[in-house]
Amino acid sequence: MRPTVLAMDLEGTLISNAVSQIPRPGLLRFLAVVNEMFDGLVIYTTVPEPMFRRIAELLVAEGCAPSWFAQLPYTRWQGATKDLRNVSPSLGSALLLDDHRAYVHPGQENFWIEAPLFGTPYDASDRGLEIVLGVIRERLSTTSQS
Repeated sequence: MRPTVLAMDLEGTLISNAVSQIPRPGLLRFLAVVNEMFDGLVIYTTVPEPMFRRIAELLVAEGCAPSWFAQLPYTRWQGATKDLRNVSPSLGSALLLDDHRAYVHPGQENFWIEAPLFGTPYDASDRGLEIVLGVIRERLSTTSQS
C-alpha cells in the first residue's frame, strides 16, 4: 500500500519550538513538495491546536509557509505516542514525520520518517528537510514498486 497521508510533527521538525518559532530552512519548499507527493497533510504535534494555528498563521504571514498551511487538519492525540490510526484507520496509508523516536507508536516504526532534530543553534545552513525529502521519495518509490 502506498502511503497517501503525511502526518507532520511541528517542534524540532518543521520549526525550532513553540516558544522561539524559528522556521526550519527550506520549510516553504518542503511543504510545497510534500503537498504534491501526498493526497493529504496533517499536523500531529504535542503543541495545542490554538497555539499551532497562531504559529502557522505567523509562518504564512512571514512567507515561510504556503497560505494553506494554517488550515491543515490537526490530529488530536493523547497518551505517550502518536498512533497513526488517529490519522487514518487503515494502517500503512499514513507516514509519520517526527524527530523524536519516543513518540512513534509501538509496531508503527515502519511508517516513521525520522527528521534530523532542528535544535540550537538553529543553523541557517540546516539541510534536514532536504534530507527528509530524499527519504520520503525513496520510501514512496519502494512502496509503489511493491
